[in-house]
Amino acid sequence: MQEHHFSPTGRFERILLAVDGSQYSEGAIRVAAAMARKCESELYVMSIGIVNPQYSTLMSNLEFEAEKKAQGNVDAAIAAMSGVTCQSVVRLGDGPARVIVATAEELRADVIVMGRHGRRGLARWRLGHATAKVVGHAPCPVMVVPTAASMWEKRVLVATDGSRYGEVAAVTAGKIAEVCRLPLTVVSAVLSGHSQERRQIAQAAIDDVVAEMGKTGVSVNGHLAEGRPDKAIIDSASRDGADLIVMGSHGRTGLEKVLMGSVSEKILNQAECAVLVVRS
Repeated sequence: MQEHHFSPTGRFERILLAVDGSQYSEGAIRVAAAMARKCESELYVMSIGIVNPQYSTLMSNLEFEAEKKAQGNVDAAIAAMSGVTCQSVVRLGDGPARVIVATAEELRADVIVMGRHGRRGLARWRLGHATAKVVGHAPCPVMVVPTAASMWEKRVLVATDGSRYGEVAAVTAGKIAEVCRLPLTVVSAVLSGHSQERRQIAQAAIDDVVAEMGKTGVSVNGHLAEGRPDKAIIDSASRDGADLIVMGSHGRTGLEKVLMGSVSEKILNQAECAVLVVRS
């Protein structure tokens, strides 16, 4: 398996939490705070003041108001995370995804945590363009958290297909399961029309992960899931009681020029638990 750039202990040592002041950030705030406590991480809480350079030069108070609003978003998030030491990060810009990625690079973040949806002030992001940009360009994994989701405490599920994206996801999921002392489920999805060769590849991917994780002492099981990949993976997570899904940003059919694979995007849209997307 390929090595991942996470810390050797598998901990999230530097977490970047992006908030926008809406209710859609609540799950991300809750999970990021729990992660910081669990891993004794440095937690950076950021919000973006949206400014249009064209108008800000004409109205000097626009940047001030945007920065003030962003700082208020950060302060509210920090206030909701009692007992967690945080650092405030406020940035101005007209492209939220670009600013988040640049900040993650600057801070050498191990993971970006953000809500699944957002208000207009944070690129109106529904899962789609802005989130795909963050996932596609971030220098680290991206965790997308639905509003009602919480820190995982039952089981980690990783989706793999034998591609390098799946391998990196498996390494990451294994480290999380080991650090959090949780069981791990390994799933690979196949369609009824897939050839025997394709099924063998999927099973081999599962067997490889199970064998490697077994050496670490993690309780691990794996199975082929029949059906449309996104539905099969989400159904497996529900059936096995997994409250964290880890997956690669692309699969075996993913094109390099695409920011995020369609299966990954569908899972991010549908999952009820936090989803961690890693890139190779």
